[in-house]
Amino acid sequence: MNQIRRESIGEYIQEKGAVTVKEISALFPDLSAMTIHRDLEKLEEEGVIIRTRGGAMPANPITLPTEVMFEKRMHANTQAKKEMAQKALPLIGQGSAVFLDAGTSCLALAQALSDMDVNIFTTAPNIALELARLTLPTVHVCGGTLNRSNLALSGQSTIQMLEQINIAIAFLGVSGCTAEGDFTCGKEDEMLVKRLLVQKAGRTVILMDSSKCGKILPYTFGNITGVDYIVSDGELPQELTEKAKTMGCIVL
Repeated sequence: MNQIRRESIGEYIQEKGAVTVKEISALFPDLSAMTIHRDLEKLEEEGVIIRTRGGAMPANPITLPTEVMFEKRMHANTQAKKEMAQKALPLIGQGSAVFLDAGTSCLALAQALSDMDVNIFTTAPNIALELARLTLPTVHVCGGTLNRSNLALSGQSTIQMLEQINIAIAFLGVSGCTAEGDFTCGKEDEMLVKRLLVQKAGRTVILMDSSKCGKILPYTFGNITGVDYIVSDGELPQELTEKAKTMGCIVL
């Protein structure tokens, strides 16, 4: 549990760029200041962060290029992402309006997609470029502010565009999933985009491998009660799959 918590804190610091102990304390109100400082010490020993006066920052905020960071994430759990993409493909129907979230799981889905007549909306420029190899899909890029760590566009202009369109099925990635079935991410702007799609899409599909289970990031955008499918690598905790079944959420 301590390791999972530290990983969440480390990911939050990577996402934010720099945080204060006060911010971390607000995210984990049950932790004492001493525990937070111990976690930061451990993360610094592991080379994840650098402690600063009253807070911390990523160990390599400048020297680690965006392309390298994304490439590293893309090659994590590669086989699981390919298997998830194959499971998700049959959910996409001809002529439908599809949303593909930013992130490596949705990129794997875009790479597996065959040439078909669909309208695809995405907040990921790299996914739009991947889809450019196909001739039949109409590809729409939602404008916004670019997050360099995951190549996601978000912000008010993103929200305004998505509010004006009808999405038949939305494929969303997650950064973490709690034992209670809450889906979390590390950026507030991206949480607002994901939350809107959970509410607006005709069907919502969560793409999530088992490594996301137990990770808790700052922002919750949805719950298992409000999604239609979870596409996984087949190794999700039994408690989560049973809860999904009870709530009418199909696990593939």
